[in-house]
Amino acid sequence: MNKLVVNTYKQPSRISRNIYGHFSEHLGRCIYGGLYVGENSPIPNVNGMRTDVVEALKRIKIPVLRWPGGCFADEYHWKDGIGDKKLRKRMVNTHWGGVVEDNSFGTHEFMELCRQLSCEPYVNGNVGSGTVQEMQEWVEYMTFDGDSPMARLRAENGHKQPWQLKYFGVGNENWGCGGNMTAEEYANQYRRYQTYVRNYGENRIYKIACGPNVSDYRWSEVLMREAAPYMDGLTLHHYSFCGEDFAHKGSALGFPEEEWYSLLHKALYMDTLIETHKGIMRRYDPEGRIGLLVDEWGAWHDVEPGTNPGFLYQQNTLRDAMVAAVTLNIFNKHSDRVRMANLAQTVNVLQSVILTEGEQMLLTPTYHVFDMYRDHQDAMLADSFIQSEKEGEGAYRIPTLQESASVAKDGTLTVTLANLSLGRDYEIDAVLLGAPSGKIEASLLGGRMDAYNSFEQPDKIQPQEFGSEVRRTSSGAAFKIPAHSILKLSVRP
Repeated sequence: MNKLVVNTYKQPSRISRNIYGHFSEHLGRCIYGGLYVGENSPIPNVNGMRTDVVEALKRIKIPVLRWPGGCFADEYHWKDGIGDKKLRKRMVNTHWGGVVEDNSFGTHEFMELCRQLSCEPYVNGNVGSGTVQEMQEWVEYMTFDGDSPMARLRAENGHKQPWQLKYFGVGNENWGCGGNMTAEEYANQYRRYQTYVRNYGENRIYKIACGPNVSDYRWSEVLMREAAPYMDGLTLHHYSFCGEDFAHKGSALGFPEEEWYSLLHKALYMDTLIETHKGIMRRYDPEGRIGLLVDEWGAWHDVEPGTNPGFLYQQNTLRDAMVAAVTLNIFNKHSDRVRMANLAQTVNVLQSVILTEGEQMLLTPTYHVFDMYRDHQDAMLADSFIQSEKEGEGAYRIPTLQESASVAKDGTLTVTLANLSLGRDYEIDAVLLGAPSGKIEASLLGGRMDAYNSFEQPDKIQPQEFGSEVRRTSSGAAFKIPAHSILKLSVRP
């Protein structure tokens, strides 16, 4: 029997709700057909936003949505996406598929989407191909409450009152698609651009600097050394894929067992990345003022056969759900410094939580993980530990059990536990120190390792009630967690 210990008396940090954020880029069918169908669409919508998608995202309490990119952000010129839609400038999306972007979804539409979702907007500004003036005017357009050229332009376009905008990113992946800059070059550009990201009225902007690509620790060192006083957050990007490079990432479906372990090994590497980047940040910011924002993460597979390779459309199996489960557990445990994370991407792109096809919509296994984990949002992290073995071959040996736990304001204890083993069930003896004495509830997400939801079988994989399998003990609870499954345990006051 494996021991799980949760100590609710030790609560080292609060788990920001923004760790459960999402990312929406002008890429493939994420925006058009996914989140937005237009006001004249036969698909049910409110002001052009798909009703079914909005309701599904509200259920998982989406806290923050990042837009317009991604690589697209550094070729996006915001004035192309305002005013009469018939007159908006058309452009070629050179990063993603070479398709024509008609800019019918712009600033007003994004803010309307966030209003419907009751989530915080996170806007990424254009450093790669934009100007300081362009960025300054965009911030003024969105947030200035008074008489100014941009405020008057906003009113002419139908929105007299300013929006509240908390999160603003100064560029994206400026080490790559955002300009191929050196760390020193971007640090200087960041210092310059952020000067003009101004606070107007009562609006206070959380300024976000472009951080490292995966393990580029030198980038973090340079940015913290040169620009720490001017930033509130530093980003980190890390994708999990099979194989050694992006050219051969492996399929989302029909994968062999060894790719179960290799993909999860890549996902678990997130813990090392965060710990190392945190160490660098701590030297320049020992008080922990600056947050680490993992604003792009997830599983990246080869596109589905027959689809546009520039649209990054992939299916989503139980393996992807496991990537989400272990990654969110890692973020929870690093919530002292990780203040936001944004899964890439919300709909129809990469590790999405929702897939659409015309009027049809389905929830992916990853969606169900976010639904199971939503009670961690804004709860206090509880100290936890679980005994675990290792499985897998060679370099891809991984722990078979992994967990995180939290205590909500009402005293509810939530434990999320992942069994990464493909062949072994585990008997768990859970010692829950200081846990409430109320009812224990549990749900389980499991199935074949490559199980997925399709438009023909949209509910093939979804959480099942598991409470009857959990036994109360004098020290907490006992249960058996099946192989390759994800468990949520709630103990209420």
